[in-house]
Amino acid sequence: MEEVEVKEEKKYYDFISIAKRTAQEVYFIAQHDKNKALGLLLKSANEKQRVVICKSKKSADALDAYLKAEGIKSLAIHGNHRAEQVEDARRSFTVGETKVLITTDMILKVLDLKAKMDEIISYDLSTDTQDYFNRLRLVDELGRSIVFVCSDDEKNFEAVEFAMRCEMQEMEIESFTPSPAPRQEKKRKKPRHKKGKVRKDFREDNE
Repeated sequence: MEEVEVKEEKKYYDFISIAKRTAQEVYFIAQHDKNKALGLLLKSANEKQRVVICKSKKSADALDAYLKAEGIKSLAIHGNHRAEQVEDARRSFTVGETKVLITTDMILKVLDLKAKMDEIISYDLSTDTQDYFNRLRLVDELGRSIVFVCSDDEKNFEAVEFAMRCEMQEMEIESFTPSPAPRQEKKRKKPRHKKGKVRKDFREDNE
């Protein structure tokens, strides 16, 4: 009997293709609640290898300090660190000594973490959709992308979904309760509408 050759399906690596085959979740979280929400999320599955992306060095350091105070072992690495420190952080994460690595998009580009990354968490969403694509590509199909979106992020988030031609799955964190918004934080004016569906509004004032 003649054998039939089975051709492997060609794999594409553009934004849309990677987005469609990679698990993505979005959490609508007020900016002042992100630390608390992330802490709960990390504690729910503390054996996973996770990279958390912040928008700045200051934000990364502040988040690292918060997580350590909550008893979560984490490591922040960014542009203020020497090349040897960046390499040490990469090695520590690769061998599993560090489970939570906090960094920025700039440093992420020089870290080779794809083989060991279970989840990449966008604590801050970049204003550049290409930055999100670079993050997503690191967990292509094998891992998961988690995105925190506050009121100031919504336009950027919609731009990301438009570029991917798909919607992320909206999730909620078990046992998380929104806290009252500080006076200086801008409140969300209206619910987000999309394709006839209203996603549940996150409350920044704990009404």
